[in-house]
Amino acid sequence: MNLYKLSLHEVNKAFEKLGCDKPGTKILAKKCDVHTIYIKNLHVGAANILKQDALSIGADLAVPMGVIVAREPYVDAILIANSKQLEVLSVKERAQPFGLKAIAKELKSFLFTKQAPTKIMGIINANEDSFFKDSRFNGSNAVKRMEKLIHDGAQIIDLGAVSSRPGSVAVSAQEELSRIKPILDTIKIEKLYEKATFSLDSYAPDVLKYAMDCGFSIINDITGLANNEVAKVAAQYDATVVIMHMQNDPRNMQDDPHYEDVISEVHDFFQERIEKAHSFGVKKIILDVGIGFGKTLEHNLKLLKNHEHFRYFGYELLIGASRKSMIDKIVPSDISERLPGTLAIHLEAIKNGASIVRCHDVKEHHQAIKVQEAIQSNL
Repeated sequence: MNLYKLSLHEVNKAFEKLGCDKPGTKILAKKCDVHTIYIKNLHVGAANILKQDALSIGADLAVPMGVIVAREPYVDAILIANSKQLEVLSVKERAQPFGLKAIAKELKSFLFTKQAPTKIMGIINANEDSFFKDSRFNGSNAVKRMEKLIHDGAQIIDLGAVSSRPGSVAVSAQEELSRIKPILDTIKIEKLYEKATFSLDSYAPDVLKYAMDCGFSIINDITGLANNEVAKVAAQYDATVVIMHMQNDPRNMQDDPHYEDVISEVHDFFQERIEKAHSFGVKKIILDVGIGFGKTLEHNLKLLKNHEHFRYFGYELLIGASRKSMIDKIVPSDISERLPGTLAIHLEAIKNGASIVRCHDVKEHHQAIKVQEAIQSNL
């Protein structure tokens, strides 16, 4: 007799090898996928009901001492359940009082669909003050670089002309456009948008319009649709919008950033901006937690550890930590030495729900991601 533990990635293949039928395999796989969900400000009556309902189906709810005698009117709790049990609870709690009907709807949102295939977004900067000098290009050099990034494995090219590094100051829309207009014109003339998807890292409406007319289809907005005019442009061109979270702005975002609960606050920000996007008719959305944008190392690490949570909204997640200073805070290193740390962060983010990786080093990421996919595949 021999026993060994299966990874979640191997269970479907193992069930198939056993000879289980397909409907049975689907049910069994849901039982293997365990969720741990933190619930804040739960009515004590709801906590007692949810605890009993969870236990009745083999799940559990961790609650503070004193809940059974209603010592406090509202409490926090942690639900531990597999996907099958979440399905049951999301139905069962609809008929219960104390706000459990709303909880039931929330629980259903954690039954994530299959993660989208990983895509690499290569970075091109058309400004002289971007934080990583090796990503700076202009004119014909920028186009050659784009073609190389596409050859190396980038499905998306993200072009920017304004630095967003800590302490940077924004420039006028006229200056921004003057920096990238020759590149945009070349992309349009040579129809490079037929070889890859093009994204503009900007929040200037007129610049974005020009890019959309040149074949761009993604708006990478570090302000997260703060400007209504950007939302209007996105809707007009049926563009995809990357909604990124940032506390304050690049000038002061790293001046002692503070959160009561970074996961909850980023969640609330996404909730608000998604609703705003929908109100303007924006349908295609990507979410970016904004690693390094108004966050300490602790905040960044917590967001990475809990990255899968943000799949709750049903949109693809982008991760962008390429060569950022959080790596230096873990292992002292110059920006030119941060590729290994970047790969570690991005591969972990992919495991935790990210499907778009924004990076400077496309070829290295392509290799690392393909190896990771081979390890996790059912081959």
